[in-house]
Amino acid sequence: QVQLKESGGGLVQAGGSLRLSCASSGRTFSSNRMGWFRQAPGKERESVSSIPWSTGNIYYADSVKGRFTISRDDAKRTVYLQMNSLKPEDTAVYYCAATGTSNTYIYWGQGTQVTVSS
Repeated sequence: QVQLKESGGGLVQAGGSLRLSCASSGRTFSSNRMGWFRQAPGKERESVSSIPWSTGNIYYADSVKGRFTISRDDAKRTVYLQMNSLKPEDTAVYYCAATGTSNTYIYWGQGTQVTVSS
């Protein structure tokens, strides 16, 4: 199947930047789309951004549009999330996820903590 591993989280001041990485392995040819989600304590999980491996549109949540950029390295089967102009409300555990051949996310990483101080 598909295995996912996030990295790059940490502590940053408001206005700073972080880049998250999601390395995938296994049967990645069976995955159509990769996405980033986040969840803060007491909040429900939120879709942040997603990108197709081949055809389709890139998606950004309104709350991060213009600040975050999703990208991919096809050879490394790795997806990145460049986060600029970070705000305290961006503080959350960020999860990498992948769909199968459908549009449903069925593979998930363990998450990486992002903390933005004011």
